[in-house]
Amino acid sequence: MTDTQLPADLFADLDRHGPVPLWYQISTRLEASILSGRLPAGARLENEVGLGERLGLSRPTIRRAIQELVDKGLVVRRRGIGTQVVHGPVTRNVELTSLFEDLTESGQAPTTRLLAHGVVPADEKTALALGIGVGDQVSNVRRLRLADGVPVAILENFLPLDLAQFSDDDLSTRGLYQLLRAHGVTMRVAKQQIGARAAHFDEAHLLEIEPRGAVLTMTRTAYDASGRAVEVGHHCYRPDLYSFSITLVDK
Repeated sequence: MTDTQLPADLFADLDRHGPVPLWYQISTRLEASILSGRLPAGARLENEVGLGERLGLSRPTIRRAIQELVDKGLVVRRRGIGTQVVHGPVTRNVELTSLFEDLTESGQAPTTRLLAHGVVPADEKTALALGIGVGDQVSNVRRLRLADGVPVAILENFLPLDLAQFSDDDLSTRGLYQLLRAHGVTMRVAKQQIGARAAHFDEAHLLEIEPRGAVLTMTRTAYDASGRAVEVGHHCYRPDLYSFSITLVDK
């Protein structure tokens, strides 16, 4: 992938002597180009030094403009790749849906890298959530979810063995809830907890964020129509690309 040199006319009307900071003028022009599709998702911006030299501006000015776009979730900085345009952050309503479904609904192309898929003994917390004995065998699935090629979340799930007859290909190409529904499982209710913490070393590497960078977390236990626990999930998300939306109603 090569850098996308920004069109010269994009910055032709910069006001270099007015009251509006140059970094803000650059940031707003880039934002408009991204939202209009002129700079499509996946495009990699030219580096800060090159853009600064071309515009006759300092590197700190360019860096401040790009950081504004990072903060809005419109671009991401990726180690070894540079600054890349994304569709924008996913805002997830707290509903009984999967990330795969949320990304598809928002117009982004979800892909999955399967990190682990096997059978493990249930620890105390997993056994309690699934209503089974400690040490009973459960299916363990760990995946890295990407949107338009950019890492968004690490998803780890534990399921009863009789509900987890999925192939590696199934888990790499479809959402977990899609697979469960296809096997006749209907999720009716879920308990979940949302939080935040510092990323573990392997999480930071997979999500392409700084070591010990912040991640959003969600732990969920989903139940079917009979009240049986059908999956336990422990997920972490990049906060610059993902958020939760909750509607509160006064009683």
